[in-house]
Amino acid sequence: MVGTNLKGETLSMISKRSVVEAEMNSIIDRLCQPGGPGISGNLVDSEGFPRSDIDIPAVRADRQRLSGDGEVSNMVVEERAYTDNAMEVDTLVKIPFAIVDEIADASPAADDGLQLGDHIVKFGKVEASVQNLLQSLASEAQSNQGRRLDIVVMRQGALVNLTVTPRSWHGRGLLGCHFRIL
Repeated sequence: MVGTNLKGETLSMISKRSVVEAEMNSIIDRLCQPGGPGISGNLVDSEGFPRSDIDIPAVRADRQRLSGDGEVSNMVVEERAYTDNAMEVDTLVKIPFAIVDEIADASPAADDGLQLGDHIVKFGKVEASVQNLLQSLASEAQSNQGRRLDIVVMRQGALVNLTVTPRSWHGRGLLGCHFRIL
């Protein structure tokens, strides 16, 4: 009986997670439309005035929803499957800890298939449980310069395995992208 309740609660959480991920993807698509402000772009023009081509309160609300009301960015779901004899098998659903909010054209990240809005789940040895995530990401890229680095991203609700090769190029950094910690 207990197993059935846990399974039902877990399925409910997975369903809620799917709804939240769909909402996140919708927000990212809306913010990253051509001419849009993107996930972290300026809301003011070059003279410091608010941009007249976007709805600034709506953009701020969308960004707030993405960045940390807790429900979206920190949702943890443990899927538990129970067999008839009450044996338990746990599968931890991977938690994204960063989002790709900028990618330079012709950068290693772009060449290797990383996309704007990808949620980083694993970057080499770096996962959500690691302390000092930004520093760990930079260190992982530096220690793997010139070598293939396996990463896992969540793209439109699905986990995608990619391989990137941090390397020198004509732009900034070894990948040419920017991660924002969630």
